Amino acid sequence: MVIEQLTTPLWLSFKAILVTAILFLLIGVPIAYLLSKKTLPFRWLLDTLVTLPLIFPPIAVGFFLLLLLGKHGFIGELLLKLNIEIIFSFTGIIIAAFIAGLPLMVKPLQAGIEQFPKEIKEASYLSGKSNFHTFIFVILPTIKNALIVALLISTARALGEVGITLMLGGNIIGKTDTISLAIYNAVFDGDYDLALILSGILVFISILFFIALNFFDKKTKLSK
Repeated sequence: MVIEQLTTPLWLSFKAILVTAILFLLIGVPIAYLLSKKTLPFRWLLDTLVTLPLIFPPIAVGFFLLLLLGKHGFIGELLLKLNIEIIFSFTGIIIAAFIAGLPLMVKPLQAGIEQFPKEIKEASYLSGKSNFHTFIFVILPTIKNALIVALLISTARALGEVGITLMLGGNIIGKTDTISLAIYNAVFDGDYDLALILSGILVFISILFFIALNFFDKKTKLSK
């Protein structure tokens, strides 16, 4: 029973951060590129939406998402007609983790793109390369360490997310209780031994993230 109490939230958290990391690359990177364009229409609105989870209480963000994505919400009703349920599901956990970590993926990467030498970009354009080709094959490879650092920070934030996950995932034991929520449940139930073990595992994972961050951060500074 104890083994299951440990492995279930760990496996769920691993799957969640794996999917979330892929989403950060597929969605976060293009958003960072768009925000680096000063002439982008409604850039301020996109920037606000991305940055909001950093300055807004997570539990409040989760509540507004619950209103939006719930079965009586505007988007939730449409998805329900397609037999797609988000609330109290693995999908809800993914959305919570993605939204929590997105600002930490986008903002550092945006800064890296904006600081990229204009001369190199202009040389690429003059050689006939498109904006897309220049971004994928010139800019990203050059700032790859900054990309990895942003991905590590955002994934670590996603792993430790509680507030939004609690609202969207529902904290269903064995189904939507990530390792952070499992610690909360263990403390609430008075099982401090289990909470201590789970916390120790989370600390160990966090240390691994910290070591990786230090390594790539040093490589980024050395490459400048």
